Amino acid sequence: MDITGRVEQAITSLLDNGARLQGPAVEGHVSRLRRAHPGESPQQIVDRLERTFLLAVTGSGGAVGAAAAVPGIGTAGSIAAVGAETAFFLEASALFTLAVASVHGIPVDNHERRRALVLAVALGSAGMEIVEKAVGKTTKNWGALLSGKLPTQTVRGMNNSLVHTFVTRYAVKRGALMFGKLVPAGIGAVIGSAGNRTIGKGVIANARDAFGPAPAHWAVTVDAYPQPIPGDYPQGV
Repeated sequence: MDITGRVEQAITSLLDNGARLQGPAVEGHVSRLRRAHPGESPQQIVDRLERTFLLAVTGSGGAVGAAAAVPGIGTAGSIAAVGAETAFFLEASALFTLAVASVHGIPVDNHERRRALVLAVALGSAGMEIVEKAVGKTTKNWGALLSGKLPTQTVRGMNNSLVHTFVTRYAVKRGALMFGKLVPAGIGAVIGSAGNRTIGKGVIANARDAFGPAPAHWAVTVDAYPQPIPGDYPQGV
């Protein structure tokens, strides 16, 4: 298996098997926010999700960039830190996307649909084109297309296209950012923070395009959500 195939397999494994990406954990996180802020509307909760996601990924990028300036860590240690931070960024993006989908009432309990939602939002317009082509429909806010009853074979074929496109495009962006983070003398911290913030803003913009404005009112009471599980979300996300 070539390196692209291995990366695709790793991403698929994360999206399918990550415990914090399962439906109950995501809904538990939304439940925790709703219980902490009982008077807030769906849009206000989405705003909170956006802010905490952006703060988390910006902070992680800066921390890894700063590590390159620490004597004794070395290039190998810095690269390992960048790899771990990249995995964190991907998981944080996935959790953010699925939490927003949950606020919109889009189910996140099927692993194929979870994968499609996360990858399509990460890709933005390119993801939208793949989804619309597979589903055979076009719409302004296309996230809801994935909540319909699509044949399993259709979703799998769509996901194959999404993951391949994601790996090639994401690798270019993150690859350039990775080498920037390794620049010593504190410059890497600036590059890491700014780069992650830019890509994070892109994920937020894509989610807004995919799902549109949040519902005016909650479709279910907060008691209908599962009780949040401690540690079900990365710190700061």
